[in-house]
Amino acid sequence: MTAKPGRPKRRGPETASVMDVPPFKPSLARAVFRDVTPMHVSGSAARAAAAVTRTVLTEIIDAARRAAAEEARTRLIPRDLLSALGRNIELDVGDEWYAHSPTFNRLDGGVVPPPKRSRPPKQSGVVGAHRFEAGVKKLLRSQGATAVPTMVRDLDGIASVFMTRLARDAAMVVREGGIKRFGTVVLATPGEPAPPPPPLEDSLVALSTRTGDRRTIGGNDILSATTIQLFDGDIRQRALAEAREATQNVSAG
Repeated sequence: MTAKPGRPKRRGPETASVMDVPPFKPSLARAVFRDVTPMHVSGSAARAAAAVTRTVLTEIIDAARRAAAEEARTRLIPRDLLSALGRNIELDVGDEWYAHSPTFNRLDGGVVPPPKRSRPPKQSGVVGAHRFEAGVKKLLRSQGATAVPTMVRDLDGIASVFMTRLARDAAMVVREGGIKRFGTVVLATPGEPAPPPPPLEDSLVALSTRTGDRRTIGGNDILSATTIQLFDGDIRQRALAEAREATQNVSAG
């Protein structure tokens, strides 16, 4: 009889793609989408949204683990989250949560919270954050990590806010028949003109025009929403790859 494999340990961003059971189930994605829009959500869209959220949270946890390792700790604390977000602007995906968390309302260990991106008030994911607790804990275990309750609550909130925004933007893509903007960040030297943004990949250009009915959110609509929510960088590329993989063998209906 073959022995059962040991608990998988986090070795890098690629680990998220080989998890046996997704921490965030399609049923959870559907529940979040119902809070935002009356549109039908296809199976491929629910799986894609769950995969993108998993990828983003995996990256945040991995960055926090690296911050904790610098202090020879394995248990994650809020200071590690602040360090992770402060070091990589790509991870700043849940600023609606910041106002509800003590972590972001003080200077913790001399770490300055990441800058808040201004957005008009819309449907918030804060009220549904508790629904993500089981998935966050499973994701932590899959990476061989533990976290104090406050840290788990922050990860819950960030996951909920991010998926809520994903749902909101996917619904907008359906209504508008495509996307007109992409999440992009360009680094510039003070006092010098900002360089032009890099040209869009053909796969992203293809998402700018949508085909299909205006009543159903499909897998490609989640890809479009992902390009809006995430800056152009490694995390966005991994999230898009994970979403495509999650929907590869799922009917768009």
